[in-house]
Amino acid sequence: MHDQYTEFTSPQQELARRLNLSLDLAVAEGGTPITFRTIADAVGREGISLSRARWAYMLSGNGPHVTDQQLLSAIAAVLDVDPAYLLGDDAGPERVGSSFDHLRALRTRRVRDFAARSLLDVAPETLRSITRLLDDDLRRQTAAAH
Repeated sequence: MHDQYTEFTSPQQELARRLNLSLDLAVAEGGTPITFRTIADAVGREGISLSRARWAYMLSGNGPHVTDQQLLSAIAAVLDVDPAYLLGDDAGPERVGSSFDHLRALRTRRVRDFAARSLLDVAPETLRSITRLLDDDLRRQTAAAH
């Protein structure tokens, strides 16, 4: 079963989207980001090696398509998702759909916080304008989803 995005993305991009959604969901549910080290240590206990470079291209979707079932199943266990989701055989955990608005808000807050930290030299009104744009975009996306 494929979701609405699959037909528009490469297999690498689809895996990246699914990994990033799963990582965001873990933060939304547990509050703590899952780091590369957490993933690498967990898959290492299964006898699987994962380099930082491979993890980076898996998350970005810019590299070879990873189809290693053992690796993806081990990552799925850490992310608490069905391995079929990362293998592309499942539309995804029901909790992803039910938490999508929360995930979107989480991502918007991250962008807003990043902008606030990165743009310290920017005029306060400019920063408020950026924040309003992000908030407006979040409201539009939420309204379109319902």
